[in-house]
Amino acid sequence: MDTIQIDGWQGHLGQGLAPRQLLAVLWAATDKTAKEIARRMDCSHYTVKQQLDDARFKLGARTTRGLCLEAMKRGIISPLVLLLCLSTGISSIDRPVQRPVRPVKVASVMRAQRQEIA
Repeated sequence: MDTIQIDGWQGHLGQGLAPRQLLAVLWAATDKTAKEIARRMDCSHYTVKQQLDDARFKLGARTTRGLCLEAMKRGIISPLVLLLCLSTGISSIDRPVQRPVRPVKVASVMRAQRQEIA
């Protein structure tokens, strides 16, 4: 299986997206704008928008963020850090980090009653 790697992300070809669409999705996953992606792909930002729109249509997503999440869910793209952790056997991903439990402070208030002297 052929892969494309960009800035900590890996994309898998042959999983439903064309190579240029996959490239645009990978750059979008790195949180780049259409103009920044266009500079890196050496094309117009309108072309990038069209590539992302076509990829969104293929995967059934409404937004670019949704497109990236759907591509991750389907295994089309994946972060390299996750692959590195899985290959080295680090299992800290399995356990969520829990915040320390703070004891509850209970304040007791004692009030003195006034006595009226006649």
